[in-house]
Amino acid sequence: MEVEQQRAPDMGMEMQQEGEDLIQVTFQNLEVLMEQGIASSDIQKLNDAGYHTVESIAHATVRKLSEVKGISENKVNKLKDLCRALVPMDFKTAADALEDRKNVVQLTTGSVELDKLLEGGIETGSLTEAFGEFRTGKTQLCHTLCVTCQMAVTDGGAEGKAIYIDTEGTFRPERLKQIAERFGMDPDACLENVAYARAHNSEHQLELLKMAAAIMSQDRYALIVVDSATALFRTDFSGRGELSERQMQLGQFLRQLTRLAEEFGVAVFLTNQVTADPGGMSFAKDSTKAIGGNIIAHASTTRLRLRKGRGENRICTVFDSPSLPEADAQFAVGAAGICDATE
Repeated sequence: MEVEQQRAPDMGMEMQQEGEDLIQVTFQNLEVLMEQGIASSDIQKLNDAGYHTVESIAHATVRKLSEVKGISENKVNKLKDLCRALVPMDFKTAADALEDRKNVVQLTTGSVELDKLLEGGIETGSLTEAFGEFRTGKTQLCHTLCVTCQMAVTDGGAEGKAIYIDTEGTFRPERLKQIAERFGMDPDACLENVAYARAHNSEHQLELLKMAAAIMSQDRYALIVVDSATALFRTDFSGRGELSERQMQLGQFLRQLTRLAEEFGVAVFLTNQVTADPGGMSFAKDSTKAIGGNIIAHASTTRLRLRKGRGENRICTVFDSPSLPEADAQFAVGAAGICDATE
């Protein structure tokens, strides 16, 4: 998929045109600060620390910026002052907020009924969490979104590339080729547009987000997938004695994901494991609960519970959302990804 891009010199605005559709993602690269007297060596230090946009500095705390090696307190204060002037951070009216919501794009899941449940699909600019036990379609949904995010907006895509962070070793590029063929896309081009990394521990998982910020500042991306967000934290930290540290590190990871979603306007889709709920009713539909407790519950904008249905069918329930009503929808897992439920 070839994307034609232009960068406005004053705002670092990336635009791409396909047919009659225009997707606009606004962020400012740090090179803008060089015009304000910030040395290129300092820009490089910020890049090495994971700060690649003016927005990332404006939204960071002074304490976090002070931890950047080679950046003095005076430089931190100067950077904050410059970035506050470049990034609006004051109040806006609800009418303006509603206007901003019109720029949100939904990525199709591959299932008509599931898209109806989500009122269009997976939303850009926020975190969507899908949790459920094994074989409920979490990873297949991740694979499908990596393909559909590349499609035109009129077809349910966002005309952008995807980043896939795999923590469980379940990423299968051959599945992406099958899904691409289903949607009439070039399989090889589709694979080229997915940046993949295998995370080996929770620290590496967090480090990969810095790399993700670097590559997203150079090209048009529409999706970040983390499958699964909690698996490595669950094994790297064990027992009640390490629970507090685990939750703190998980919270840092989720905060960085939220920052990337807001800065680059990408959809963040993360999967989550479940555990048996001792307090759950034995006759309930699902007596499991998601890992991560309140940390991940508060970080996720939309939470989806997936469970097994009959045969290849699966059931998705809107567990929590600021805009979607609680409801169910059936879909199926096929050879070419997520599709409509079978009878």
